[in-house]
Amino acid sequence: MNTKPALTLTDVNAILDAAQQEAEANGWLVTIAVADDGGHLLGLRRLDGTAPFTANVAAEKARSAAMGRKETQVFEEMINNGRTAFVSAPLQALLSGGVPVIVDDQVAGSVGVSGVKPDQDVQVAKAAIAAIG
Repeated sequence: MNTKPALTLTDVNAILDAAQQEAEANGWLVTIAVADDGGHLLGLRRLDGTAPFTANVAAEKARSAAMGRKETQVFEEMINNGRTAFVSAPLQALLSGGVPVIVDDQVAGSVGVSGVKPDQDVQVAKAAIAAIG
């Protein structure tokens, strides 16, 4: 039988807290979403003043990163580099800002961030993941 890592509630809260700290340190208004390895939402935090639609975008970025097993930036680059057929893939929010949480070479979950520039969304997501090692 195989075993696999999974995010705990403690992990989810640590991710959300670290992401919020990173965003606030830079003056960024974002929404942070954390999903399990199947893309199911485990936690969501929209900072005060952040546009409401970012909640859906962040959740979908997290879902896409978990289900796709890679950063959503990879999908965005594929589309931008001419693989436009990938737009019809059954994933949404194929935009930078979704990052899988990898533990022992397995996806344990993911983080999606929305609200600022693509590289800033990624910065917040990666800072959040670093908080849990």
